Amino acid sequence: MNYENILLNQEEHILTITINRPNQLNALNKATILELHNAFTDANSDNSVKAIIVTGSGTKAFVAGADIKEFAHFDVEQGGTLAKNGHDLLFNFVENLSTPVIAAVNGFALGGGLELAMASHFRIASTNAKMGLPEVSLGVIPGYGGTQRLPQLVGKGKAMEMIMTANMLTAEEAKENGLVNHVVEQEELLPLAKKLASKITRNSSSAISYAINAVNANFKDGVDGYNVEITNFGECFGTKDFTEGTTAFLEKRKPKFS
Repeated sequence: MNYENILLNQEEHILTITINRPNQLNALNKATILELHNAFTDANSDNSVKAIIVTGSGTKAFVAGADIKEFAHFDVEQGGTLAKNGHDLLFNFVENLSTPVIAAVNGFALGGGLELAMASHFRIASTNAKMGLPEVSLGVIPGYGGTQRLPQLVGKGKAMEMIMTANMLTAEEAKENGLVNHVVEQEELLPLAKKLASKITRNSSSAISYAINAVNANFKDGVDGYNVEITNFGECFGTKDFTEGTTAFLEKRKPKFS
């Protein structure tokens, strides 16, 4: 499939998706959200892809927010539809993807950009990265999951401060507050992302999928995460990866997962 706003590059079992709108600081418009949805969908159904890295083109921005020109004149109903479509097509979709997604934050991650990074399964950042949810300065609130995922990651108090002041965190502050796992120089960002992704690809894809589902269950209303863990743990026993993993352990060799 040909894309206008994103670039795809696969090396062995790792797919890198680069949001490529440098003149707009990689801002998310509806077309880009749809392209990302299609790329993530295809990758998730491709058995050769075992980990996904999402990043932005250039050195200034991961994603500097949503494309405000597209919704500046929306009414109440259109605004609600915009948020719901974004959740369904990209943000909730990425969070629940069975293939692990690493966000490599290479610059500004603001508004929808930070929300995309937070929807990913974990985040790393370059030293020049800055992260925030500035929506209240535009008379609106985060609409792509920011009010829900940010408190999960940094705590309610810090999330309230960030959202209400519209202040940005530096990369080091983001690490201190649990928003990102690692901070490295710009030139080291993708190599680190690929190193982490490579470690992931050596493990059982089916087990990782069950683990993602179980961890996410803890944050869903009305769902008992412990019961999901018990169920998913049991399901693992019926997979080829379990047979291979335990057999390899007993035979004192490295497993070769399908």
